[in-house]
Amino acid sequence: MALKDHIQDLLDDAEKAGKKPVPDQYQGINKERIAAVLTELSVATPDSVDAVYALLDNEHDNWFSTAPTGSKFCDGASIAHLGYHIGFLQRGTRTKLDREGRDYWIKPLSALGAILLTQLHSKHGGFLPGHPISKSPNSAYRLADDFKTILQEPEERWKDSLRKWSQKEHARERAALQAKLEKESLARVDTKHRDLIEASVKHYAPLFLKEYRVLYTDLEDGDRVSDEEAVKLAEAGITLTNRDAMPDVLLWNSKSNSLWVIEAVTSDGEVDSHKVAQINELANRSGIANIGFTTTYRNWKEAAARQSKYKNIAPETYIWILEDPSKQYLAKTFRSTFAE
Repeated sequence: MALKDHIQDLLDDAEKAGKKPVPDQYQGINKERIAAVLTELSVATPDSVDAVYALLDNEHDNWFSTAPTGSKFCDGASIAHLGYHIGFLQRGTRTKLDREGRDYWIKPLSALGAILLTQLHSKHGGFLPGHPISKSPNSAYRLADDFKTILQEPEERWKDSLRKWSQKEHARERAALQAKLEKESLARVDTKHRDLIEASVKHYAPLFLKEYRVLYTDLEDGDRVSDEEAVKLAEAGITLTNRDAMPDVLLWNSKSNSLWVIEAVTSDGEVDSHKVAQINELANRSGIANIGFTTTYRNWKEAAARQSKYKNIAPETYIWILEDPSKQYLAKTFRSTFAE
């Protein structure tokens, strides 16, 4: 059953039974307490309050179809899951909250350490810290245990606890611990997509794009554009938004004011005609003179398997194979030289 249909059923069943789709509190915490705590942190909005409330949901089974038996929603929820939970179950609008809201109802709390990144890896026993595989459909979020404890504190104690939790040294300790856990996750999972992106930057770009420098690489799921990358993009006159296609690698030639896009493919995501149109829209908006594209694969076997099935490489774009790195291939559309 599709996720939306499942959630529709949950809402319909609650309405038929004359019950609220969600209780007035989860784990002893209501929205009034969440709003008060987030107000103290200067991050309170209706969406952020509802997002935290959703991440306390220990009653609904987890919405990932491959989550371990017994997992609950609070163990790990994707942006889509949160959007459905808020729009359908909490607000009853039957409209999913826009995923672009991530920057407003996830990012501020993630920066504080209140919400943590997690990712479902069934063969590793469930949810692991961080987003070790970028752009994975199994990327999710959960509440930090110490932040949840503050939400559960008695009225006379929570402000004191929040004040201690917010101190810079404690924030640094939390960040260091989370970084360590995420590094351990990265070592445990298959990172072939990340590795191909890095190989494309390290080997392909210096060989075939000598006049270009890297502006951005899509190696992470959380803060997609780092502060350093934002500065480089601004120098090229480019602002990436959540509505833009996010290439795996974006490079710029300042002399010719040209962009180059690399898409590293291990499962899907070639430079197809749709991707070309999306990036051209970005280039036109940014005053870019020219733009080029390359799809990279790890080996001929994977390239052949993908293209024998999909044949989706856009014309006038390139293919590069990591195991055969000294050559690149240009996809051309046949045009007859005979007069019609």
